[in-house]
Amino acid sequence: MTASGIGRDGASPRVCIIGAGPSGITAAKALLDAGVPFDCFEKSDRVGGNWVFRNRNRMNSVYRSLCINSSRIRSQYSDFPMPKDYPDYPSHQLLSRYFDAYVDHFGLRERIQFESEVCRVEPHTNGAWSVVLAGGSEHRYAAVGVANGHHWDPRWPEPPFEGEFRGAQMHSHDYIDPGEPHPLFGKRVLVVGMGNSAMDIACELSAPGVAQRVYLAARRGAYILPKYLLGRPLDESAGWIGMFPRPMRSVIARGVYRLVVGRPQDYGLPVPDHPLGGAHPTISSDIFERLNAGRIIVKPNILKLRSDVVEFRDGSFERVEAIIFCTGYKVTFPFFDQALVSAPDNDLPLFRRVFSPDHPGLFFFGLCQPVGAVMPIAEAQGKWVAQYVTGKYALPSRDAMRQDIETERKRMSARYVPSKRHTMQIDVDQYLPGLRWELAAGRRRAQRVTGRRSLSDRG
Repeated sequence: MTASGIGRDGASPRVCIIGAGPSGITAAKALLDAGVPFDCFEKSDRVGGNWVFRNRNRMNSVYRSLCINSSRIRSQYSDFPMPKDYPDYPSHQLLSRYFDAYVDHFGLRERIQFESEVCRVEPHTNGAWSVVLAGGSEHRYAAVGVANGHHWDPRWPEPPFEGEFRGAQMHSHDYIDPGEPHPLFGKRVLVVGMGNSAMDIACELSAPGVAQRVYLAARRGAYILPKYLLGRPLDESAGWIGMFPRPMRSVIARGVYRLVVGRPQDYGLPVPDHPLGGAHPTISSDIFERLNAGRIIVKPNILKLRSDVVEFRDGSFERVEAIIFCTGYKVTFPFFDQALVSAPDNDLPLFRRVFSPDHPGLFFFGLCQPVGAVMPIAEAQGKWVAQYVTGKYALPSRDAMRQDIETERKRMSARYVPSKRHTMQIDVDQYLPGLRWELAAGRRRAQRVTGRRSLSDRG
C-alpha cells in the first residue's frame, strides 16, 4: 500500500476509521506512524467518545461522579503516560483531558473530521468499501476500521418485567447529570443490576441528603472487588497471582478475597452462582460501607411491577418511586445493514476481536469487554492492523481464523457464566501476549508469501 496509490474503480488506498474515542485515536496514530493514509470520522465535536461528559453526540454514558475502575498506570497508552499528578483512579474529566492531550501531542487533531457522522458502510467492488456520510457524500476506501464503541445503546431487561410501573424509569445511560437539587432527592429508588454502574449509582444515591431509601436488586450475585489491595490499586497489586498455575490461582484468589472482603452474603448480597473470576469483575470499595450502614437494602430480582409497588422473587414488596436499570448495552452498528454485519445477543465472532473472517478489509478496535482497561488493548490492535495493511503481517487462512475463534469461545464459555456480558470477554494480561505471538507468526507468514496483493490493489 502506497501513500499515493489509487486502486481500480477510483477506490483510494486510504483506510477509514469510524470514531475518535479512546480506540479510534490510537488506531489513527498507529496508521499515521506506519505511513498509512486514513480518514477518521467523528460524530461529535470532540475526541474521547464515551468519556466526554454530556457529549454532543448523545452517545456517552458518563455520569458526573464517574471515575475509571482500572488504575492510571494500567490504563495509559504505552507511548504517552498519564500525568503523575493524576490520582490512582482518574475521573472522566481527567481522562477526557488526557485524550485531548494525546491527539494534540501526536498531531492527530487536524486529521480527524469532526461532526461527521457515518450513516452507511457497505462493500464495493473488488474488496473496496463505500462509506457514506450524513451529508450524503460517498467515499471509497480499501479498508474500514470500526471504533464506534459499545456502551451507548442501552439494553433493557429482556423480556420486560411483568406488570406496569407508574413511577420514573430510566437506564443508567441516561443517568448523566442529576444536577442540584438532585431529581431523586427524598425518593425511594430501586437500582437494578450488579455491575459497576449499579454500584456507583446506588452508592451516590445512598449518600446523605440524596435518596430516602435505596434498594439494589439483581438477577444473580457477584463478587465485588475493592479498588485497593495491600495499599495499592487492585490491578497493580494482584498481578503476582498470575505467576501460579490456573488451578492454584483460583485457590489463592478465593483465599485473598475471603481475607480482605469476606463473603458476599456477609453484606446481605446474594450468594454468587459462579466461582470468583467467573464473571466480569464488579469493582467498588464504597458499596461495602453503604451495605453495612443499611443505606442500601439488597433485594432479589424483580418478579412483578404493580403501579408504585415492586414485588420481588422472595415474595417481598417495596413501594418505590423510581427504578434505574443498570442492565448493560447492546452492541450495534447503525451504519451496517444487519444482514452484512450485526451482533445478535452481543455476539460478533472476530479473530482476536479485530478481524472479520467473512469481510476482508474490515477491522474492529476496542470491541471487547476487557478485564483491565481498553486503551492498551486498542493501542496494540491499531499497531497490529497497521502491520497488516502495510503487508508486514499476513492473516491465517479463513478456516484457521474460524477455528481460533471457536477455540476462544469455548475457553471463555468454560470460564464465565453464560451472559450477553461475556460474549466479548478478554483478559488483558492474556490477550496482549497472545497478540504479540500472533503478530510474530503473521510476520513469518508474510515473508513466505510471494506476490501478496496489498490493500492498494483493491478496488
